This record gives sequence, C-alpha cells and structure tokens, in this order.
Amino acid sequence: MIVDSAEWGILWPAFIAGVLVTATHVPLGMQVLDRGIVFIDLAIAQVAAFGVILADYLGWSPTGIAVQVAALSAALVCAALLTWTDNRWPQVQEAIIGVVFVMASSAAILVLAKNPHGSENLKDLLSGQILWVHPARLPYDALFYAVILALWFGFRERLGRIGFYVLFGCAVTVSVQLVGLFLVFTTLVLPALATFYSRNRRLLKAYAVGVLGYAAGLLVSVVTDLPSGAMIVCAIVAVGIVFAALLTPRTAA
Repeated sequence: MIVDSAEWGILWPAFIAGVLVTATHVPLGMQVLDRGIVFIDLAIAQVAAFGVILADYLGWSPTGIAVQVAALSAALVCAALLTWTDNRWPQVQEAIIGVVFVMASSAAILVLAKNPHGSENLKDLLSGQILWVHPARLPYDALFYAVILALWFGFRERLGRIGFYVLFGCAVTVSVQLVGLFLVFTTLVLPALATFYSRNRRLLKAYAVGVLGYAAGLLVSVVTDLPSGAMIVCAIVAVGIVFAALLTPRTAA
C-alpha cells in the first residue's frame, strides 16, 4: 500500500477532521447509548442538514455565516423539541426521534426536488466529502470542539437534559457538514457499542476504535479509489467488531 505525497496532502486534513469528530462524539455517543436514544444523532443531524439545504435554496452562500446559523438554529430547535418530548413522553421518545428524522429527510427531498444538483447535495450531506476538507477551517473546528469537550467534561453533571441536547445539537451541526451524516452516526455509536462491556479505560479504547477506523478507511479509500465516507464507515465497523470480540467478557456474550 503506497501513498504518494499528493495523496498525503489530501489524507492528513481528512484524518485530522476524523480525529476531531472522534474526540467529541465518542463521549457524547456513550451518553446516547446509556440513555437509550441511539437515533437522536440521526434526527438532529438530519434537521441540521435540512437547515443547510434550506439556506442554499434561499440563495445564501454555502460557505457563509448565514448557512451555519441556519443549520445551528434548526438543530437547536430540534434539540429543544426533543427535550420537551423527553420530559413529557419519555416512554415513546425513541419513536418520536424516528418521526423527526423521517420528517426532516422528507422535507429535504421536497426542497431539493427542483434543484438540478439536488441529488448531489443530498449525497454530500449524507456520505460527506471528508477528502476535500479545507485545512484552513480545521483550527476553527478544533477550537469549537475544544469548547464542547470542556463543557462536557467540566459540567456534565450540571447540564441536565436541556444542556445535553443543546451541546449535542451544536456538535452534530458542525460535524455533519465536516464529515457527513453517516460518519457522524457511526462515530457516535460504534466506538461506544464496541466497548460497552469493557468499563476499564473504556473511553481510551473507544477513542482507539474511532481513530483506527478513520485511518484505515482513509488509506484503503485512497488506494482503491472508492468513496471515502462509505469506506471509513465500514472500517470503523470492522475495527469495532475486532475490539468487541477481544474486550467483551464471555459472561456478557
């Protein structure tokens, strides 16, 4: 497996982006798994993606601040709605999350129906364009994620449901534009799931699943010239299976 200098120039920003997403989403994913609301990330990410699509439909610059505000506003409204439903109808919260996801997906399809590049835009938001991450944006993303991590590890016990959903919505809004919805979901769920029965240094092991998955997926996608987002998803799943097989006690199997 030989990678030339030009390919390394593409790989390193993508890998850094993957590491940044992993750093933030692994601890959040563990909380999602513990709360039993696995599909919340899909719902909020899809709503944030709908905000991006709607902003584009209104003619706003795809790299402008207005798009970021639209995406974040949509995610926060979704987070507020899910906080309210979680307090009022906790027994059916997972079903409500599923309805929100389907509604946001359908609304996005309707908005994109008359856009000649609609299917391409939707594909980019789902599978992402991680290989084309611009290095100049990474310091800003790193700062944003650092704030998220500081709030999570510093005030996790005080955040409550509202704080959790708001923090989660902010993180997912940036990540879905950085790596795509599928990778956001995979990074949240797979490392937490693979290490679920291994409580000793679980966070470190979960980080290893995510980082190794991104590294392997990027390398294989470049060498085989296959879509990077889908390849990274498969790689994280494969690494997660190996870790789960090695770390899960026989009594839990």
